[in-house]
Amino acid sequence: MSVVIVGGNDRMATRYQDICKSYRMKSKVFTQMPADFENKIGSPDLVIVFTGTCSHKMLGGVKKHTEKSGTPVRHLHSSSVSALKNLLSEYHR
Repeated sequence: MSVVIVGGNDRMATRYQDICKSYRMKSKVFTQMPADFENKIGSPDLVIVFTGTCSHKMLGGVKKHTEKSGTPVRHLHSSSVSALKNLLSEYHR
């Protein structure tokens, strides 16, 4: 399973990836909006948006991409490790 995480804290990006790896999930983390953001998302199985630390422009890019692809999006108000672990445990196979 592949996951894209949008938002969160810059210093926590590698921690988010390590947590996803522990659940045997591939991940991409975007804490800042890169150029050509919508195309860099790719085709994940799930998009996780940390709404508290995500810009409106990034959220618009996620919305535009997921409307085209039909990828499920989960919004988390907290960008904490425990919130991410709780969400990933729901999708862990």
